[in-house]
Amino acid sequence: MDHAIIVAGGKGLRMGGEIPKQFLKLQGLPILMHTINRFREYSPELDIILVLPVDQQDYWHELCRKHSFDVKVRIANGGDTRYQSVRNGLELIDDDPQGVVGVHDGVRPLLTVDLIERCFAGARKYDMCIPVVPVVDTLYHVGKGNVQRADYRLVQTPQCFPLRVMLKAYGQPFSEAFTDDASVCSAFANSETHIDGEPTNIKITRPVDMAFADAILKGGLNIPVC
Repeated sequence: MDHAIIVAGGKGLRMGGEIPKQFLKLQGLPILMHTINRFREYSPELDIILVLPVDQQDYWHELCRKHSFDVKVRIANGGDTRYQSVRNGLELIDDDPQGVVGVHDGVRPLLTVDLIERCFAGARKYDMCIPVVPVVDTLYHVGKGNVQRADYRLVQTPQCFPLRVMLKAYGQPFSEAFTDDASVCSAFANSETHIDGEPTNIKITRPVDMAFADAILKGGLNIPVC
């Protein structure tokens, strides 16, 4: 069985408002609902686990009632770190030797079903499937000068893994080196692949990202996904 752990623990400080960014509205619907809808479009049978801080869960349920949002998800408590949040989500999943898990940022609502399909398919073939996009800006290493941007990629989500890999990886103690799920799982994956991500699969962090996302959802920007 496929599982999606959608992590939504942001406070939205860079947005300059009091409402956590995952609850801000795009086209009349909270960002997080757009994200969940896209995963449900991928598969009606997908087990979706939403990881939210405890103090945001009542507000989430209130939003679901307000928007008549009845997509089935299970709720896990957010942790102090992303590592702990994902680990809490994993605790809701029964061990399954054939299971595949995708972890996705709740504030990346613009991904396509095609990207989800390719990530899950990659995880069935390899032990790790990560979407990446090229770096287009010049990179500068402080104190050392410019570096070759062709040697680097920007990492996106969903990052997908066999459940057996995830369970082993998230059984280890937390480390400051864990910057994403790939860094947690790398020691337990026998093989990995990086696939083409999507330039529109942005993580909404700043007000300008909201404007970009709104234009995409309106169909006002015709940008190829790869």
